[in-house]
Amino acid sequence: MPFKLCQHRLPIGLVCAPILAFLGTMMTPAQQVSTASVIQQVDAAVKARTENVEGYSVNEHYAVYRSNDEIHPVAEMTVITTYRKDSGKSYTIVSQTGSGIIRKFVLGAILDNEKLLNQPGIREGTWITSANYEMTLKPGGTQQLDGRDCLVVTLTPKRKADYLIEGILWVDSKDGSIVQVQGTASKSSSVFTGPTQVVRQYENISGFAQATHVRAMSNSFMLGQTIVKIDYQNYHIQLRPPI
Repeated sequence: MPFKLCQHRLPIGLVCAPILAFLGTMMTPAQQVSTASVIQQVDAAVKARTENVEGYSVNEHYAVYRSNDEIHPVAEMTVITTYRKDSGKSYTIVSQTGSGIIRKFVLGAILDNEKLLNQPGIREGTWITSANYEMTLKPGGTQQLDGRDCLVVTLTPKRKADYLIEGILWVDSKDGSIVQVQGTASKSSSVFTGPTQVVRQYENISGFAQATHVRAMSNSFMLGQTIVKIDYQNYHIQLRPPI
């Protein structure tokens, strides 16, 4: 007797439900998260870092380049930076070479500015949090960066300041910690300079995001185009003791 195909049709819902469930498991992280949840992650990661990192020391190497030459620095400086939550940053210069003018007016100004911005009561205004920035998850905003799955967020400062960046933020999709920020300072630091363009990269060190490399480019009336590169090495982190 020949086999006959069943004439009965399954209800559409019974057919579609398993397919939709399967497709749900295939959704990308950008489809599964919202801007609000990303902001909560970023704020929580910054809060955890500021509450748990009591201090650190790190070797910082500064190199200044001019006239589109990023091979031969016109000035260099190596410093040991010490950070304490209750007092901010201090610096010990280990070595310096090259133009004395560049060291004084570029590198010296950077160190002085970092001291100021890391003082208690001031540094909170520099943090990448929803208190200082409007954040929006970019459509389809996922990207691999340095081997990490990242969410990509647009940053818009809530006020104009030369230490706030208008641009793009990459955060680790697992914990919201900062991986990279890239953009332009929302305000020029001087009437003689244009806005600084910045790329700052981070790594997870002792469980928290710490800067590892910075590239900043600016144009000034006196110095023309200037590029500063900063490399951070040999972090020694002091964490808050467990309660």
